[in-house]
Amino acid sequence: MKKKERETLAQQGAVDLLEKEKQLKDASWKLRLQKATGQLDNPMRLKVLRRDIARVKTYRRALERRAEPEKQ
Repeated sequence: MKKKERETLAQQGAVDLLEKEKQLKDASWKLRLQKATGQLDNPMRLKVLRRDIARVKTYRRALERRAEPEKQ
């Protein structure tokens, strides 16, 4: 994920981040299937996807934490 993409993630809402996470997990699933069948061209793509999923989850958690003090 490039710096520009990370900046746009920080600006997105919870629904958008959830959708992005869903897309990344789907892509990860497809790559794992390719790896299992021996068709995966670039194994580093799995590592990159795992990190991208973690980034999205981090931004989602940051949004949740910002909303928590407002509830109390």
